[in-house]
Amino acid sequence: MGLALAGALADRGHTTTVWNRTPEKADGLVANGVHRAGSVAEAASASPVTIMCLKDYGTMYDVFDSARDALKGRVLVNLNSGTPKEARAAVAWAAEHGIAYLDGAIMVPPPLVGQPGSVFLYSGSRDVFDEHRATLAGMGDPRYLGSEPELAVLYNTALLEMMYATMNGYLHATAMVGTAGVSAVEFAELAVGWFMPTVLGPMVAEEAPGLDEGTYPGDLGTLEMNLNALEHITRTSEEQGVHTGQPRLMQEIAAQAVAEGYGGNNYLAVFEVLKKAPRTR
Repeated sequence: MGLALAGALADRGHTTTVWNRTPEKADGLVANGVHRAGSVAEAASASPVTIMCLKDYGTMYDVFDSARDALKGRVLVNLNSGTPKEARAAVAWAAEHGIAYLDGAIMVPPPLVGQPGSVFLYSGSRDVFDEHRATLAGMGDPRYLGSEPELAVLYNTALLEMMYATMNGYLHATAMVGTAGVSAVEFAELAVGWFMPTVLGPMVAEEAPGLDEGTYPGDLGTLEMNLNALEHITRTSEEQGVHTGQPRLMQEIAAQAVAEGYGGNNYLAVFEVLKKAPRTR
């Protein structure tokens, strides 16, 4: 995702400096004119705006603790996932260190970053959003949700829960018809045409052969990464006082798939768990 974000900004003429804990991952960007910083502080000092995309808020503190002085008086845009409580704490942390802060969420996979209709959610300071909207628009369609800093991550977890629940419903349905010898490709024709024509439909049609073949390449996102997002959905449900049964179940299914060795595959590898009856005690 970081490669996609930096690439989109550079392609639109923004002077772009990148930093990654694995420096060689930026080789392709550097070959196209992007500057590679030797440290987080150097990267933060290169621009009035620093855009970060990390695993979670804890990682944000680990990475940026050494760059607090460099960020002072500048803007930090956070595009990782987490919970509303963590978003509010991040705003307080940023204010304590004199950092202007905007919380955000990416609502598309890496290949769609920078493309028309690619939605990015933001919440927090309206002034910060308005001042840097043109930069943010280089990555996708920026949607401002309000001044409450937790809104972006709350919307993100809510929409992701819809996505995972719908995908799990499709995978479970495919497993059910599969007991009658119906292939995933055959079932996808009806499932796509009737139930999922706009959002998940293209993904289902593209991935259906992989379900039949049992191949789930994790090049664009692993099951372990998705398990992290599912854990955030469960914790957000707890924090917001809503029922946790469904997100917790999805998290447990994904965790089982990881435990069975599918952590490096993509999310659809949970199909291997869903198509088997659970063991009875």
